[in-house]
Amino acid sequence: MAKPKKISLTIDDTLVEVDAGTTIMHAAEQLGIRIPRLCYHPDLSLAGSCRVCIVDVKGMGYYMAACSSEVWEGMVVETNSPEIRQARRDIVELLLDNHPMDCQTCERDGHCELQNLAYSLGVRARHFEGRRKRFPIELSSDSVVRDSEKCVLCGRCVRVCAEIQGVHNLSQHGRGFNTVVAPAHMKNMDDSVCIQCGQCINVCPTAAFTEKRSAGPVWDALANPEMHVVVQTAPSIRAAIGEGFGLPPGTPATAQMITALRRLGFDRVFDTDFGADLTIIEEAHEFLTRLKGGPLPMITSCSPGWISFLEKFYPELIPHASTCRSPMSMLSVLAKTYYAEKAGLDPRKIFMVAVMPCVAKKFEARRPEHFLELPTLSKGEGLGVRVPATDAVLTTRELIWMIKCYGIDFVNLPPGEFDSPLGTASGAGDIFGATGGVMEATLRAASELITGKPADRLDYTEVRNVEGLRETYVAIGQHNIHVAVANGLTNAKIILDRVKAGEQFHVIEVMACPGGCVGGGGQPYPPQGVKVLDPDLLRRRASALYSIDSEKKLRKSYDNPAIDEVYESFLGGPGTDKAHKLLHTHYHAREPRGIK
Repeated sequence: MAKPKKISLTIDDTLVEVDAGTTIMHAAEQLGIRIPRLCYHPDLSLAGSCRVCIVDVKGMGYYMAACSSEVWEGMVVETNSPEIRQARRDIVELLLDNHPMDCQTCERDGHCELQNLAYSLGVRARHFEGRRKRFPIELSSDSVVRDSEKCVLCGRCVRVCAEIQGVHNLSQHGRGFNTVVAPAHMKNMDDSVCIQCGQCINVCPTAAFTEKRSAGPVWDALANPEMHVVVQTAPSIRAAIGEGFGLPPGTPATAQMITALRRLGFDRVFDTDFGADLTIIEEAHEFLTRLKGGPLPMITSCSPGWISFLEKFYPELIPHASTCRSPMSMLSVLAKTYYAEKAGLDPRKIFMVAVMPCVAKKFEARRPEHFLELPTLSKGEGLGVRVPATDAVLTTRELIWMIKCYGIDFVNLPPGEFDSPLGTASGAGDIFGATGGVMEATLRAASELITGKPADRLDYTEVRNVEGLRETYVAIGQHNIHVAVANGLTNAKIILDRVKAGEQFHVIEVMACPGGCVGGGGQPYPPQGVKVLDPDLLRRRASALYSIDSEKKLRKSYDNPAIDEVYESFLGGPGTDKAHKLLHTHYHAREPRGIK
């Protein structure tokens, strides 16, 4: 392969040599010069719309956007002249003067890129105050709140929705002062093709997109002495929550998290990994049935953003989705049935809270398919009552705020352990939080089911650390299983279109978010200078889950004694009628109300 052509240029009186095709921004970074930016994101297409990154190029007669302008031989660039610094300040001041003045009460206070830019550029006053844009806050979605007054029109949300998720739900409407980012025809989010994944929240530099808050109902439940408040935590939470308290990304913080939840006042702290173990076993049995009689491929159904995408864009493939509920939903159902019965509790007095990395879980919890019909407690009482299996979903960010609100010193907490009977889990449940983890955990279980022997292999590294899309063949017994793993729905489209064209697969794992749940729309905002979709950040979070798995004595769902107990004393075994009624669900085609 021919070596790339080299280009020599001068930046701030320093000569530098870079590959042809390098942008001014990246060339400057090789000299240790960080040019300010706002609309730029390394995983998205170049827009050059905010102009915060302007530089002075000799001979051009106008300022150029460093993020989208490629270098040329002999180019002379100045990045920090008084005129350039003043022009950048003017741009940011104009943005601020068309922005709400509520930093201290804003969701992104301390994590706002516009706020950080204003500080770094020396903006200390508002010089262009006048009429400001006004838009109502849009609250129709179960998961995502849109506040157009805080939008700076950087276009990141538009690009991530189109380029990473393949949904194309957002675009800019109107012109000039009245420009606004919204779904097609200016419809509400709930009336659009939004899949509620929350990636728009992750890439937004301000608070134009945020999750719908659930902390209020949780505080109320914790303060109600008549409620038995139970919490479950998803695997990827323990790999990311420490970031909110200054711990390096990828630091496992399970023990501190459990103690913090107890100090918040939760009566029981359960592990969503228990639900993941249950999902694995039910999914493995379902796969064995499909292996004998179809339909194949079986496509995983743990990611609610992915399921929403399937229902709206690929409804013809719904029969291929696993009917298993997600781990969150399975554990919530058992908390209000099995646990309630075992503990002698009125299930109507159990308030089930789930801490999830994914804002789409808020949408999942409100789906009618995930409601639970409570048993009749006495003649005529409670008859026909349907309640959500999960009463409230908190994101990782919301839990971090609640812990800080309580003044809990997270880093120095003594270790805690999950409660029985829904707190014992195998390492297979932990890796659900990383892309490829569901596939690997399912293969561990399917191997024993297909061969009838203990699995001689636990690590399927060929489906780990998937950056986008991967497919391979895995030999199990007499079968050569064709598997595919996709994260980010643009990648999923590639595999789904091949399935529609008749290509044969056995199992497909789809996660809506880049990197899987570790990159979910509710995960912590990373430190300044680190992007939320940064592959290294996602790898470090995933590595934390694999390290937890490797250090556990229990690494297979089939070896979990707590799962055995549930099947023996309550469900009657995997795949039984009772197991199917409580642990499985169905999906259906959805046409957004605003799209005809």
